[in-house]
Amino acid sequence: MFYSCVMDTTGPVWDGDNHYYEATDAFTRHLAKQDGPRCVQWATIDGRQYHVIGGRVSRAVANATFDPVAKPGCLSEYFRGNPNGLNPLEILKDHEPVRPEYHRPDARVETLDRQGVEGCFMFPTLGMIYEELLKHDPVAVCKTFRAFNRWLAEDWPFDYQGRIISAPYLTLADVDWAVEELEWVLDQGARLIVMRTAAPTTEIGRRSPFDPMFDPFWARLNEAGVTLVVHAGDSGPSSDGYAVDGFAATFKGGSVPSIKSFAIEKAVHDYLLSMVLANHFTRFPRLRVASVENGAEFLPDLFRKLRSQERKMKGYFADDPVEIFRRHIWINPFWEDDLQSVVEWMGADRVMFGSDWPHIESLPEPLDYLPETKVLSDGDRRLVLHDNALELARPLA
Repeated sequence: MFYSCVMDTTGPVWDGDNHYYEATDAFTRHLAKQDGPRCVQWATIDGRQYHVIGGRVSRAVANATFDPVAKPGCLSEYFRGNPNGLNPLEILKDHEPVRPEYHRPDARVETLDRQGVEGCFMFPTLGMIYEELLKHDPVAVCKTFRAFNRWLAEDWPFDYQGRIISAPYLTLADVDWAVEELEWVLDQGARLIVMRTAAPTTEIGRRSPFDPMFDPFWARLNEAGVTLVVHAGDSGPSSDGYAVDGFAATFKGGSVPSIKSFAIEKAVHDYLLSMVLANHFTRFPRLRVASVENGAEFLPDLFRKLRSQERKMKGYFADDPVEIFRRHIWINPFWEDDLQSVVEWMGADRVMFGSDWPHIESLPEPLDYLPETKVLSDGDRRLVLHDNALELARPLA
């Protein structure tokens, strides 16, 4: 096992949020040809390639081939508050050819060595935004992500040398499919699964993910003891007319801010709050949930609401609902969040570092985060930077 000693007081670092850039056939390699028009195809428009999702051209990303692609962390200063008034569009024009480590685990391990990182959790890029685009057709959602997970198992094995833990994507658009797919990924050695923070749309309409109709899935996950990661993506929260809905990874320097800036925070707040309000962890006590790339600023408001409900409905919860939350949920804050506050809210044993590398919102290098951890004790720093992630990667016995 690789051991990083980048600082005498730091020890090993495990990055809880890394991404690959999908190969051009990630969604189509294992998709039956006749399902392409219903699921995912490629189209060339004015010399540029776009994905066609469910028969509609998707412009959710400017270049779905990722070649060329913007440099890792190029918008880090912007997300720090943009103190120098940079124009994001100008920054994003600085492209480079796609790197081998974005497509291959062997090259990524070499990058981890260079970065001084012991290992990482690996999540989709496009895969986190396509369920929303297909939600009108639950069958297409399931076909698409079954094909996607077969590609993932080939190109990014679920456990690569103990250093890259890749999470297959699951959906509750069809509960029978979800149970079958969960069994398959477990057989393939999955140590994490990833879902979006949204109520799924099924053939009988939209339902809470904690509705009893989904109990067979949750029961099997509870039995398996594998961690569920709820990762930021396109969860489809409505702006209720205050802004134009829809997901697009674009930035406009000088544009008027809107509530869309808080869509990720709203989605995870509603998902996790609903999970506790449904007494989900009482029914499935072995569940562990990691919130990744959703930030942490929503926590005080969520805790306030849980305690308000507890006061109004004495006896509904088996225990303090905030403590239930803390027992079962781990938080990966944004790297620009106030880490000390997050640790005070959750406890150091429930906070996990993740850099989002190599996305444009990421840190340029994962260990650029180390100065943020100086506010912590050595023991708490070790938990946040390493131990908590590895605990989540080990299925419960």
